[in-house]
Amino acid sequence: MHKSYVIRKGHFTTAQKNAYDSLSEQFLIPFSGEKLNFSDIFNNGNIIMEIGFGCGSATAEIAQVNPDNNYIGIEVHKPGIGRLLWEIEKRELSNIRIIEYDAVQIIEKMIPACSLDAIHVFFPDPWQKKRHRNRRLIKRPFTKALSDCLKPGGYLYMVTDWVDYAFHALEELTLTDTLQNKYENFADRQSWRPLTRFEQKGLNKNHEIKELFFTKRFSCC
Repeated sequence: MHKSYVIRKGHFTTAQKNAYDSLSEQFLIPFSGEKLNFSDIFNNGNIIMEIGFGCGSATAEIAQVNPDNNYIGIEVHKPGIGRLLWEIEKRELSNIRIIEYDAVQIIEKMIPACSLDAIHVFFPDPWQKKRHRNRRLIKRPFTKALSDCLKPGGYLYMVTDWVDYAFHALEELTLTDTLQNKYENFADRQSWRPLTRFEQKGLNKNHEIKELFFTKRFSCC
């Protein structure tokens, strides 16, 4: 599978760099070829993974409102990681950990089967050009790999502001036999999901926000 991301250029602010340098050891989990044991990382609670958290503001807000849940954030963009670490320190959060690596490899190598309560994928890279669409994250067989990591009844929640990606993801998720759509088609907006700055930019450009909410079939695992 081609990489589903490209490392964007971005300004690494002093605050982000300081947070990254001082807090990485505490909150970053190094990539390895071994499966994680979440009981070694968190005390109790649901385990929710977010792929590509961007600047991390929504991640931090969700984690703060839900202190009994635990969050694993996956990101490759250092300024975004630094920003989330800054948010973690500012909000005094203890229920977030970060893995700085390719999500495809993390899912394959590090996440145990039937271990996650939820997976969030908010505004993944749409790869607009037709020749690049095979790099999109939400497609088979990766959707099956994501499903394999979910507990029965766990959910995969995707949001995008690119309509053609939304329809493609809807088809790919629907054809993943271990998942079922909670809605007849696209999902309603989930009221607990914060509006992000990135999402607002899309709305300002008259982009239509599409949401998908699939759950893992109880017959699996």
